[in-house]
This record gives sequence, structure tokens and C-alpha cells, in this order.
Amino acid sequence: MLTVTPRFIATHIDDIPRDLQPLAQTSMTLARILAGRGVQDVANLDTSFNKMLPANSLTGITKAVALLDKAIDTQQKILIVGDFDCDGATSTALMVRVLREMGAQVDFLVPDRFKYGYGLTPEIVALGIETYDPDVIVTVDNGISSHAGVELAKAKGLTVIITDHHLTTQATPNADAVVNPNQLGCDFASKSLVGVGVAFYVLGNLAKVRRQANKSTTQVSRYIDLVALGTVADVGVLDQNNRILVHQGIQAIKQGRCCVGILALLEQASRQAADITAQDFGFILGPRINAAGRMDSMRIGIDCLLTDDWGEAQRLAHQLDKLNQERRQVEQGMRQQADSVLTTLENPSEQSASDVNQVTHPKRSIILYQDDWHQGVIGIVAGRLKESYHVPAIVFAPADTALIEDDDPIKGSARSIEGIHIRDAIESVAQTYPELISHFGGHAMAAGLTIKRKNFEPFCKAFDEVIATVADEVFAETLYSDGELTAHEFTVDFVDSLQTLAIWGHGFVPPIFDGVFVVQDYRVLKERHLKLWLSYPDVPFTIEAIWFNADFDAIALSAINRSVSKVHLLYELEKNLFNGQTKLQLRVKKGVLL
Repeated sequence: MLTVTPRFIATHIDDIPRDLQPLAQTSMTLARILAGRGVQDVANLDTSFNKMLPANSLTGITKAVALLDKAIDTQQKILIVGDFDCDGATSTALMVRVLREMGAQVDFLVPDRFKYGYGLTPEIVALGIETYDPDVIVTVDNGISSHAGVELAKAKGLTVIITDHHLTTQATPNADAVVNPNQLGCDFASKSLVGVGVAFYVLGNLAKVRRQANKSTTQVSRYIDLVALGTVADVGVLDQNNRILVHQGIQAIKQGRCCVGILALLEQASRQAADITAQDFGFILGPRINAAGRMDSMRIGIDCLLTDDWGEAQRLAHQLDKLNQERRQVEQGMRQQADSVLTTLENPSEQSASDVNQVTHPKRSIILYQDDWHQGVIGIVAGRLKESYHVPAIVFAPADTALIEDDDPIKGSARSIEGIHIRDAIESVAQTYPELISHFGGHAMAAGLTIKRKNFEPFCKAFDEVIATVADEVFAETLYSDGELTAHEFTVDFVDSLQTLAIWGHGFVPPIFDGVFVVQDYRVLKERHLKLWLSYPDVPFTIEAIWFNADFDAIALSAINRSVSKVHLLYELEKNLFNGQTKLQLRVKKGVLL
């Protein structure tokens, strides 16, 4: 039987925080959902700009703003150095747009992941100097670990401003200013800002300073759409501060107050701006922009966000859509190879001598490498493996597929589960075996690293030593639920109330429910998906459900006796628009035949 742990169940109104009890009188389910996510008062859901945390507690922001203010006044040449993901693209576009509107001389450079890797490396500094001859370098979404790059830039007489959000346990680089809520000693109350959020704070403070001094400035909130997109696409935890940024960005896009590049990307996906949700940032817009950095150059994505010409935006959006299709094909092929490798490794007798570069520990971690894998999609594949097997997954690919000798670098992308801080786990390996890892960085749930190809197997063993210290219960997946719904809540109106209640996403998970249903009918779609028609006590109509990539072992279709068989489902509620009609639909996450 499916184990669904009802983490957020409240059986009595006394279990609801006092300030949520008026809501509970209207809907116990809505109150229960909020209480389960730590909301003590409906005021915590306020998404007005004036509820944002003040900028003055961001260490280094005053110095960074003063340096940018001076650079604009003296017409120093500013070079923005970004990152090759959606957060980096939105951060770069935001910086370039705002600084140019303030009168600055600005160019941007995004490292080619296939040539230079991540961050403000000495090679990127040298390329930036050669190409743009800047006076000031500003990093966005990177730089907190770029000690060597900062030293080179300083030696060349450049001013260096770092804006970043990545975690570090080391002293900050010797830059002229460092703004990062996660740097040592910073007291900013939210540690969940992503790179574009940090850039937004810096630019907002800069605009305020220049406005007070009667200098050329602009309204930074005009570009809140970029901030919202980068925040969700980078899986930023949706604390109240980030929910404000995302809500305001959604409202701007719905009203057409956004970059034409975003509208063009929505057009490519056949989506209407008026209907956009936070999930669309993560599943529709973000992947298309990320595809540029994964498959080609992130400059395409940034140019799409920078252009004000509709025709150019459409051309670039179409190019991004094509790159995303290519990414999907490569990802699917790699995932099939990964599954094949795992099957082989679970049956050692089937393993051939050519499998020496494929290593995994199926019970506690998955670590894989192939000489022909594409480093642009290793993060996605690692994420898929983590979700399927509920263990940390690290997928490696050559830094350059033409260089696959023992001393050549391979790059890894790691994804983790709750209870295992993946960046700290990698750092533990680096501290114990400093010769194994060349570079690393990241977050609790995602990280990246570079090692030599010959160090792959030693790294696997060292990582396994770290994971061996983790408690067994961490690997026992728990399925959380907001409980069962009453019959009158299976309505489109109730879905609307959920969608308008709050901004949902990482760290503020969308409502998810469980219940036992009777199967009236079913249909298998494309050999992978399952369409269900269900009945539920006191619901007078048939409820439709869709289960993408269904677990057919759990549901045992051959054993289903229509109108008799019961299934226990974990599901989200959604609206399905078909033939001009909007109907309620369950999106199944897990299920088992009872």
C-alpha cells in the first residue's frame, strides 16, 4: 500500500495558528495548507513591494553602489560577467538594461561552458580585457569563489564588484566590493536570494542613491519580470521575500509590462501572458533560455531578453525553442544510457571490460561518467536520476569530448535529496582528498565540480565514504500530503482559490493531496502515461486524472476490475482546458492499486 505521510493534517481548529483561524472558518483545508508551510498569519502572504527586506543589511552593498555610481559619472567602461544558466542570463540582462538607462557604458561577457567553465576565471578576465578593455568588472550569479580571477583583474588595475548568491565557507575574494547574502558575516535575513535577486537589490539601491542626488536614473522595478523568471528557474526557496519578487513579476507579465523576449518565448510555447503562473517560469521559459547555455551560447538567451524589437525577439525565441528540442533529444539518449548502465551494474555478471568508466552505488548514490556524454545536460540527467532513485546523483561528462585522456578534466553536475547537503558532501571529499577535485561549488541541493578523468573512481570511493555516514532514514522517501479533500472541494473554483492563495514553488510547495478512488475506466497513452476516470464518495461526477510516466508496476493494470478496484493516489489539482471547456483534473504523482 502507498505510504503517504500526512505531514500537514490538522484535525481540530485549535491546531491552526490563531491568526489563521478566521480563514479556517471558511476553509479548513486552506488554513491547514498554510499552517503546514509555516505560515502563522495571512499577513505572511502579503506580496507588496513595501514588505521586502531592506537592502541595508546586505553586506557590501553600500560600497558596490558607490563604485557603480562613480563608474557611471566618470564614464568608466563596465563589463558584466555572467553565468550560463537562466539566473545568470536574467541577472546579466537586468544589469545591462538598468545601467545603460542610467547612462553607463556597459558590455557583457558570458563564459562559454565548453571552453572556459564557470565563474570569473583568470582566462575570462584575460578575454574580457582583450575584447572590451573594461575599467570595472561586475560579476552576476558568480564570483564568490573566484579568487584567482579577482587577483588577476586587480593586478591589471581593474575595479572588481562581485554580486553572487552561492554558498561559501571560505573568505571572500579580494574584490573591491562583494554582495552576497551567503558570504561569511552577512546578516541579511533571507539567504534565499538568487543571483538576479542580488542584482535587483544592488541596482535598486543604486537608483535610489542617484535619484536622491538628482542624477540620471531609472525605475528598476520595471524589470521585475526578469527577477521573477530567474528566481523560479534557479529553484530559489520561495520565502516571503522571494514570493514578493515572483508575484510582482507575474503581475507585470500578465499586464504586458515585460521584456518582449519573454512574450516571444511564451508565443513559442503557445502560452498566453495573461494566464502565466510561477510554474511556467520553471517548466516553459526557464528551460528554453537554459538551452542556450547548455547547447550553444547563453548570449542567444541574453540577447532575447535584451532586445526591444518584436521581430528580433521572435527570431531568437524560435532559435531557443530549437535548442531546447535538441537538448531534450540529447537528454533522452543520455538517460536511456544511464538506465542501461544502472541495470548492468545491478547485475555485475553482465558488466563488460568497457564499463570501467561507469560507476555507481545504487543504494546510496549514483555516480556515472561516459566519454561521449554532453556536459550541457548532465545536470538535468542527474536530477532525473535523483528523482527516480531517491539518492544523490552525480553525472560527469568530458570538459572537451576531444580530450579524454587520464589527465584531462571531466565536469560533474550533482543533485541531492533532502537530508544530504551535496555541496558540503563534495567539500568534505575535497578536504580529505585535496588532490581529487580541481574546482567545486553550489548549493544544498545542486552543485558542480571538476576532476581529472583518472580521479573518477577514487572520487566515487571518497564520496561513498561521506555518504556512508548519513543516517539510513534519509534514504527512505517520505511522501507528504495535505490530506484528503472533501467532496465539495473537487471543483474548478477550489483550484482557483489554491492558485490565488499564494505563490507556490520550491520551499513553499504546491498543495498536494491523497485519497482512495474507485477506477471506472483507464487508458494508456503513448505507452508511458495513464489516463484515469475515477469516482469519489459524494462527488456526483466522474473525476479525470492524468499520470505522466506512470509507475505501471504499482498500479498493476491487468488486475484492475472496473468500478470495483480502488487506487490510493497522491495528486495535485489542476484545470484542464479542452475543446473550449475548463474541467477539473488530478495530476497524479504516486499511486498504488489497493
